Amino acid sequence: MTDRTPSLPFEAIARTVEESVPELVAIRRDLHTHPELGRGEIRTTALIAERLERAGIGVRRLRGTGLVAELGATDPVHRIALRADIDALPIREQTGLPFASQTDGVSHSCGHDVHTTALLGAAIALNEVEERLVAAGVGARLVFQPAEELMPGGAEDVVAQDGLVGVDRIFALHCDPSLDAGQVGLRVGAVTAAADQIDVTLTGRGGHTSRPHLTQDLTYALAKVVTDVPAVLSRRLDPRAGAALVWGSIHSGGAHNVIPASGKVGGTLRMLDAGIWDGVERLLESVVHDVVRAYAVQADVTITKGVPPVVNDASCIDALTAAVTGTGGFVAPTPQSLGGEDFAWYLTHVPGAMARLGTRTPGGTTYDLHRGDLVVDEAAIPVGARTLAGVVFSAAAQLAGSARLTGVSPLTAVADR
Repeated sequence: MTDRTPSLPFEAIARTVEESVPELVAIRRDLHTHPELGRGEIRTTALIAERLERAGIGVRRLRGTGLVAELGATDPVHRIALRADIDALPIREQTGLPFASQTDGVSHSCGHDVHTTALLGAAIALNEVEERLVAAGVGARLVFQPAEELMPGGAEDVVAQDGLVGVDRIFALHCDPSLDAGQVGLRVGAVTAAADQIDVTLTGRGGHTSRPHLTQDLTYALAKVVTDVPAVLSRRLDPRAGAALVWGSIHSGGAHNVIPASGKVGGTLRMLDAGIWDGVERLLESVVHDVVRAYAVQADVTITKGVPPVVNDASCIDALTAAVTGTGGFVAPTPQSLGGEDFAWYLTHVPGAMARLGTRTPGGTTYDLHRGDLVVDEAAIPVGARTLAGVVFSAAAQLAGSARLTGVSPLTAVADR
């Protein structure tokens, strides 16, 4: 029987990515200058498609925006998927960069332009070694996903349009400005949290603040929801779930001497345990009603389910470790985050993992995501491209069952710029 275990062409991948750095930086700056919000990424999709098609890579556009590209064997024994999100945020950029956003109130303040460019770099590298994929019976599917920042997000669109059909493993990167460029943060298990949107509306009899006993003092009851509901949940949920209910908005009344007849509070409920997340809705509704019962107000609780936690598969983290070290990067530990990521939906269908891509200039400023002043060290782009291209081979070799991934040596001579 012919051994179809793929060889690990990490050096060839690193070399091709290195040669592509000037083009990749130019693409990233183009995307950064022209950000587009979720499900409106028309120009972005066209730019990605043009570059892939120019390389002879087959492209299937998704309904609306976004696309899927295929490389390697046409009828593969194993297929590895790579995903990048392509949308921007409704945040005004404040970096002052010469290639800053030209779209008022919209920017790539979460680094999706970097994700997209890294996946394009991986496509270029994989295209150069495609014959090795074909020989090993391996397919690579590149998913350029729209609308990650929306709820429901574009991951569900991709799945509905057969984006995961035939996929054995899926991988992604997310910018991490707390890690230096050159580092890739890896963690087994939950790395991001489930995130739901919570809205509580109270209604009751209003009146004058001098006579609260003749009202149902809705504002006071709303304050109890704000303080008591998170406190009760902390005692009703296993603390190992990492649950956090945090309010972001509260609206009640408009005059100092009037108790209003309605008010509302909104926030997010986040947790790291997918099993507890599945059943939390009924508990939350019960707690809200119990808290307001003493004030005789009516409560309406709306829970908009967001995303489950991203739970990284252990074997997929092994494959990423091999890809990072084998192509010249450095693995770093990464903490859990209570941020939500719709990459989690893919992991409810197939095993996979998300890595944290370091974007901080060594010794430089530590920025934060979802802020208009986010600045990314572009040395992160080739690191991401090499990692994504490399993990196609390391994951496929792992699936083939005869690769010694732990013995892979890093290419210490590979430059990041």
